[in-house]
Amino acid sequence: MSKPNERLRELGITLPKVAAPAGAYLPARRSGSLVFTAGQLPLVEGKLVATGKVGTEVGVEDAYGHARICVLNALAAVDALVGLDSVVGIVKVVGFVASAPGFSGQPAVINGASELLGEVFGEAGLHARSAVGVAELPLNAPVEVEIVVEVS
Repeated sequence: MSKPNERLRELGITLPKVAAPAGAYLPARRSGSLVFTAGQLPLVEGKLVATGKVGTEVGVEDAYGHARICVLNALAAVDALVGLDSVVGIVKVVGFVASAPGFSGQPAVINGASELLGEVFGEAGLHARSAVGVAELPLNAPVEVEIVVEVS
């Protein structure tokens, strides 16, 4: 399979600029051979693409797309820190879904992030994952995603 940056070009995807932290934290931090990203929201050019709860104000298909945006923001943070082509594999994805009462489709939403990682990294994109429903997310975002990657 192509290197991650080549594969992104093949898919017609450009990584966004790294979002400035909204608090006292780093977008990504390396510890040994692992890089941990901060939770990433579905921001495009610094603006939240949607707000509200999945299952009422935000549909599952839209939230799936928002999870893709979140993971692209996470990959941008990894790229800025260590270079995306140094990624050996995706270790873990944690997805948070602002969920309306009774909504239990969090895995379908976070598949947006997981499937994009598979498209970019192939077998190296297979990962452990949590998809968690929460009452609220920062800025009333519908989705937030963080990743852990192994680097060379």
